[in-house]
Amino acid sequence: MKLTSDELRKKWIKFYTDRGHTPISSASLIPENDPTVLFTTAGMHPLVPYLLGQPHPAGKRLCDTQKCVRTGDIDEVGDSSHCTFFEMLGNWSLGDYFKTEMVQWSYEFLTQVLGFDPERLAVTVFEGDSDCPRDDETAALWEKCGIKRENIFYLGKKHNWWGPAGQTGPCGPDTEMFFDTGKPKCCDKCSPACDCGKYVEIWNDVFMQFNKNADGTYSPLKQKNVDTGMGLERTLMNIQGLQSVYDTDVFTPIVGKIEKLSGKSITDPEHVKAVRVVADHIRTATFIIGDERGVTPSNVDQGYILRRLLRRAIRFGAGLGLKFGDYSAVADAVVDIYAATYPELAAARDKIKTEIDEEQTRFERTLENGIKEFEKLCKFLQTDVIPGKSAFRLYDTYGFPLEMTVEMAKERGFKVDVDGFNERFEQHRKLSQAGAEQRFKGGLADTGELTARLHTATHLMHKALKDVLDDPNVNQRGSNITPERLRFDFSFGRALTPEELKAVEDKVNAAIAADVPITCEEMTVDEAKAAGAVGLFATKYGEKVKVYTMGEFSKEICGGPHAARTGELGHFKIVKEQSSSAGVRRIKAVLDADTSRNTASN
Repeated sequence: MKLTSDELRKKWIKFYTDRGHTPISSASLIPENDPTVLFTTAGMHPLVPYLLGQPHPAGKRLCDTQKCVRTGDIDEVGDSSHCTFFEMLGNWSLGDYFKTEMVQWSYEFLTQVLGFDPERLAVTVFEGDSDCPRDDETAALWEKCGIKRENIFYLGKKHNWWGPAGQTGPCGPDTEMFFDTGKPKCCDKCSPACDCGKYVEIWNDVFMQFNKNADGTYSPLKQKNVDTGMGLERTLMNIQGLQSVYDTDVFTPIVGKIEKLSGKSITDPEHVKAVRVVADHIRTATFIIGDERGVTPSNVDQGYILRRLLRRAIRFGAGLGLKFGDYSAVADAVVDIYAATYPELAAARDKIKTEIDEEQTRFERTLENGIKEFEKLCKFLQTDVIPGKSAFRLYDTYGFPLEMTVEMAKERGFKVDVDGFNERFEQHRKLSQAGAEQRFKGGLADTGELTARLHTATHLMHKALKDVLDDPNVNQRGSNITPERLRFDFSFGRALTPEELKAVEDKVNAAIAADVPITCEEMTVDEAKAAGAVGLFATKYGEKVKVYTMGEFSKEICGGPHAARTGELGHFKIVKEQSSSAGVRRIKAVLDADTSRNTASN
């Protein structure tokens, strides 16, 4: 089937709208008030409070197309299917339908809407363990739909259990759908668990029945949910029988731009990986910078991942002959592709290009310093072998790929301890993967009393900052809350004075002393705007949002946990104010005056 990305998005939304689902907007790539992950990694991530039982303003059946970033497999980018940014088509049942309806609809969408041959479909279900029984029910439902028994595979938690998105939260067994490419089986035990390429994953239905607790145990959820995710890029590749996601319409204009600028072709085996890495990383960087809560390159958190992506793209692009300004030109092509679907990118076009150009300049300066460091290393080396730890330092600190270090060493008559480098690289990769996918305790799944109070305090501080600084451009750019402290990023171009910080504290504490009730109303986006609410507004016409009001002190769109009255918060104290990235400041604060400064060290 010949299908464009826009057509696939529309078919998905129509299919589920026809079945009583309400379309919702994609959430920001930067999670709100969640310290457990750096980026939104799945469509369910922003919906965690509702999966736990909080009513959603749009009802119990939802669907969307969600922007996602996952960097745990960054070193795999360059193959046919791995991407750091991707779009996830999702639908949810929040305590409504469950396995019977979901399996039937999955089969219908795959075979009747997308036209997949049922004979070429394979599915997996959970084989069961001490936490959850074997899922014979789902296997029987698939067989009833028309999936052959020999194409139904039972697999363990590694393959057929999803979640939580962070350290704690909703999770459960899943059933995954695969396309059989027709390649021969690699062995007698060949299954979708293999990496032989015979089976390519299309879709994942998660049956959320449990909440994972902080101690690693599982508790039944008070409502059973369905959470599904279909990767747009991989689905397009499979439907059209393409060789890679880079052959789909969301990538071909980007690849074409790189080929034009470099004079190199993606069909050349020598350059295919470099072209793919540049295409993927610049696409991801464009979405991160251009997000509603977009960040800029820095040495911490999301800004560090962004810097790593851009510098990796520039390293690979150098081998293609790409020069200054070429990477921002590639970003221009990304914006052109997605502007209609994600208008925030068009609005941030100039900012995106400027940030990429500036990071390229900074990186080239770093590389120059790295070459000086390399020359110093060679001068004082006692043997003819550059240690693996030194080669890795050049990679990690100065951006030198191993191949570059080996080549420069060879020119000077040295060798490189490649095994030692690989050992340190693998240690670094594992730490990066863990850091990208799981952060601190707390998160959207934490609705505890302390977290709710700190969450409430961010609203009051946001309004106080706007009032004290008297700048219409002061807006929230990120929030990270644990039960011990809050961290709040906001757009502002300079450090706050001690007098300004004291004024913000006083305004928040005045609101707390007023002990006003905190009310929640559901209203449309237009109604929220008319009421003077601040926050990220949904983009779909008529979409409903929750607006929390605290007397005359704050009115803000939000979906997180809140206190019942402002008087519950205790005393508000700012413990640190610093730069987060260019044009963004960061405040760390606690509730209760005797809390030490070290409390906010995260």
